[in-house]
Amino acid sequence: MKIDRSVVRSLSLFDRMSDADLDWLLGHATARRIPQGDAVFEQGQAAASFFLLLHGRLKVTQVTEDGQQIIVRVVHPGDLFGFAKALQRSDYPGTATAVTESIALSWPTDLWPHFVEQNPHLAVSTMQTIGQRLEEAHTRIREMSTQEVERRVAHAVLRLSRQAGKHEQGGIRIDFPISRQDIAEMTGTTLHTVSRILSAWEAKGLVEGGRQKLVIRDLAGLTQIAESGRD
Repeated sequence: MKIDRSVVRSLSLFDRMSDADLDWLLGHATARRIPQGDAVFEQGQAAASFFLLLHGRLKVTQVTEDGQQIIVRVVHPGDLFGFAKALQRSDYPGTATAVTESIALSWPTDLWPHFVEQNPHLAVSTMQTIGQRLEEAHTRIREMSTQEVERRVAHAVLRLSRQAGKHEQGGIRIDFPISRQDIAEMTGTTLHTVSRILSAWEAKGLVEGGRQKLVIRDLAGLTQIAESGRD
């Protein structure tokens, strides 16, 4: 698959890179189309490559020691992912699965040091990404430890609206297929509990659901639920 330099250039991660440096990176990249439902890599697999998502959406899941599957991250266009070497790991800590048909670039893991050493802006952006992921992980742990389920679900939906929300008449649509099971795995609860909460929200006009669809109809009302009980 031919790689269009202008598509990569349009991403904020690469907008300061010289043409020569960008051409070098693209010359070592492999483009891959990932059908919906396919895994880019699986938890525990040797980390042979790192990736940049150009198009689509991915969810990264982990299976805990007690067998529970949780969604730890949603990967959006322009995001680097699978950079296990930057985390001092030799394997992937989770499974990355396409929730829509996606296109990603990949590079051999051995190129990671050159990838960041030759591009200071890229190195800084990567460290910021790691920092943001850690902050989000800490936030989610705190929510699961201290908040009732409805507030956790509200926070998860609001995060999705910020990261992948598309404004349309009458609301904000999450711009990729998302199921109630996905939300349960994001918030450490059960499908039954999430279904009960979302059905109650639909009755109040806060959200509109459907098959792998979620539209926020009342952002202020949902924010009030998320912030209720805050110290």
